[in-house]
Amino acid sequence: MPFSADAWSANAALYETIRTMPFNEALAAGTLTEDRFKHYIIQDAHYLIAFGRALAVAAAKADDTDGIVQFAEGAKVAIIVERALHADYFKQFGVTPADFEKTPLSPVCHHYSNFLVATAWSESYPLVLAALLPCFWIYARVGTDILGRAASPNPYQAWIDTYAGEDFHEAVNAVIATTDRVAAKAAPETVAAMHAAFKRATQLEWMFWDSAWRLGDWPV
Repeated sequence: MPFSADAWSANAALYETIRTMPFNEALAAGTLTEDRFKHYIIQDAHYLIAFGRALAVAAAKADDTDGIVQFAEGAKVAIIVERALHADYFKQFGVTPADFEKTPLSPVCHHYSNFLVATAWSESYPLVLAALLPCFWIYARVGTDILGRAASPNPYQAWIDTYAGEDFHEAVNAVIATTDRVAAKAAPETVAAMHAAFKRATQLEWMFWDSAWRLGDWPV
């Protein structure tokens, strides 16, 4: 069984929890409150900076030239293309560049960002891929799921269209394929560590959306 199929099966129940969590249910219904989505989009913009850095390190660690191009381009997309989506919502919600800069990373965003960057710098290429894959894959699956049941009109349609879109899914499938290729030639102990990294990132995906729902902030 390819690594991706094994990892998804092992975390299927956790994905279902993500798919049906209050934030995503409300987003699909178009009833998600502005303060919750605003919290999410600001924290996601912070997160994508770290995600882009981790992708850039993955490119540097790639075991072939295709991987260098793939993850360098992924870093570019994370910073430029998805940032455009955030910019539109920032304008809609009246979030200025100064507002963004003075809003600190939430505890969960801080933890997830540091997990990805630390993993990218300190771990082997296979583990880096396993840690990055859930963000790609879960967003694609959640985007497609929400697209199929979203209320219309929906104030978050641009978000839905981005993550349910063909271009994003092509990129996700390419990351899955690279991860499976690398895992297929990895030692058993490396594959076991990849599974642990994949699970941790999946848990952090849940925590990120839950934090937005709770308007999570530093308690002290």
